[in-house]
Amino acid sequence: METPAVRQITDSRVLAAMAHPLRRRLMDVLKVHGPSTVGLLAERTDQAPANVSHHLKVLAAADLVTEAPELARDRRERWWRLVTRGLRWSSSDFDADPAARAVADAATSLNLDRHVALARAWHAADEAEQASWQDAAFSTDHWLRLTPEELAELSREMIGVLSRWVNRDLPDDDAERRPVFVFAHGIPARP
Repeated sequence: METPAVRQITDSRVLAAMAHPLRRRLMDVLKVHGPSTVGLLAERTDQAPANVSHHLKVLAAADLVTEAPELARDRRERWWRLVTRGLRWSSSDFDADPAARAVADAATSLNLDRHVALARAWHAADEAEQASWQDAAFSTDHWLRLTPEELAELSREMIGVLSRWVNRDLPDDDAERRPVFVFAHGIPARP
C-alpha cells in the first residue's frame, strides 16, 4: 500500500497527538523502518510494549497511524503503519482559537526540540562513529535577503531536492545505507 506523502493538519487535536515526544519518535521509526509490530517499536525505542501500545492508540485515534492486518501472521500479531509520510501545519490555521493556537505553537516548539536533539546526539556520538562518516555529515547556515514569496520559492526548491532523495530508487550495490536525518529552517530573524 502506497503511503501518501504529506498531510496538512488543521485540527489541533491531531497536532496535540503527534506532538508528544514518544509519539513523534514512534512515527519516525515507522517512517524509517516501515510497518512494525508493537514489539519491534518497543525494541527500537527502548520502551515497554504496553507504553508503545497506548501511544499507538492515541496516534490511531488521530488518524496518524493505522493497523496493517495484511502483514500479520496470526490474529494476535498487530502491525502498524503511517497513514501519511509527512505532516505539515501552519500556525495561522489556528489563529481563530487561542487554545488551538497554543497547541500549534507547542507542537512547533516540540518539533524544533526533536530536530535539535537529533543533531546534538550526533555531535555527542563517539569518535569512531563520527569517523565512519568522515566529512559527510554537515550543517550550513546563510543570511539571505528575501521577500515572503522568495522564501516560499526557496522552501519549495529545498523540499523538492530532499523529496528527490527520499523517493529515489536505491542502487542494488550492497552498500550499507543508514537512516540520515536532514532538516533545514528558513525563518525571518535578526542577527
